[in-house]
Amino acid sequence: MNDFNRMTRCARTTLSVALLAGLAATASAQQTRLAPQQQRISDQAIHADHSAYEATQGRIQALNDGGRPIRDYHLAKAQCWLDVSFHEYSRNDRSDFPQLALTESEKLINGMEQGVQPMPTDTPLVNNAKYLRDDLWQRLRVVHGSPGFMCAQQQVACGEVELVHAGNEFNQQQWRHSKPYIQIAEELVNDAEAAARQCAAAPAAVSAAPGPLVANVLFEFDRDGYRDIRTYSLESIDRALASIASEKLQLQSVALVGHADRMQGRGFDANQALSERRAKTVRDLLIGRGIDPAKVRYEYRGDTQQVQQCAGVAPRAALLECLLPNRRVEVRFEVAR
Repeated sequence: MNDFNRMTRCARTTLSVALLAGLAATASAQQTRLAPQQQRISDQAIHADHSAYEATQGRIQALNDGGRPIRDYHLAKAQCWLDVSFHEYSRNDRSDFPQLALTESEKLINGMEQGVQPMPTDTPLVNNAKYLRDDLWQRLRVVHGSPGFMCAQQQVACGEVELVHAGNEFNQQQWRHSKPYIQIAEELVNDAEAAARQCAAAPAAVSAAPGPLVANVLFEFDRDGYRDIRTYSLESIDRALASIASEKLQLQSVALVGHADRMQGRGFDANQALSERRAKTVRDLLIGRGIDPAKVRYEYRGDTQQVQQCAGVAPRAALLECLLPNRRVEVRFEVAR
């Protein structure tokens, strides 16, 4: 995990601990309103807003004290909405995002306090946040529908919220500001999948076939060789292989799908051929790591499946960096117990 992610998570943990100190939990269905953006310049207004955050944190604490576990999907989601709201408020975000994220937290808190059943599981793109990384959303949906979800609720909830957070940052300041939160979301998705696989509490989860381990190998623009791979993306391969070993899983097969971004490369139909070469490179890489060649199959899709659009991003260097998730080879390790 990079320094930014560590600092962000540390700051959020500090928020949760600090705001709980000396609180008397108060339950109220009335929506909390932060000071209007133009008034967030006086100590009095900021103090009032901080008190509102403290009161909301106290309601979450009261639900936990009442027996709702931290790992519960809805309690975790309420906490994560509160955390991203406070995070952006503290960064002087003058948009509606801090208020709208706080409101989402309160909606969940109200429902839990009132015993609403069933509780909602939707994740609105508040403040018209950009929908980013459909591949990560899809992976979270798979975990949500799996028997192991009971062990991955917290990671799924916070992964969903972080994707909305990233989409809000993309709208405001483009890829450079959304990228750190995408990285946090990626880590949460990986953690959710690992927790679901290892879930031993549900008999159905033990007997069912575990879900695949997914990794993405990323390439520089218009490149397809081993030395053109982003080094950190190789870590996702190594983590997957380490998980297979530590969880004592049996590797059944490996499916590779090569992709390219929407930018044209070195000639007509270049992206289709480029995605094939990338898939072959990753196949050779896996074989070099000791995987049986007979278990590895590959296909390629060119630029037909973009997971990140990056509309309006400029200059060109920023656009190419934003499009990086599209220059990928998806690696799916199919496993059995």
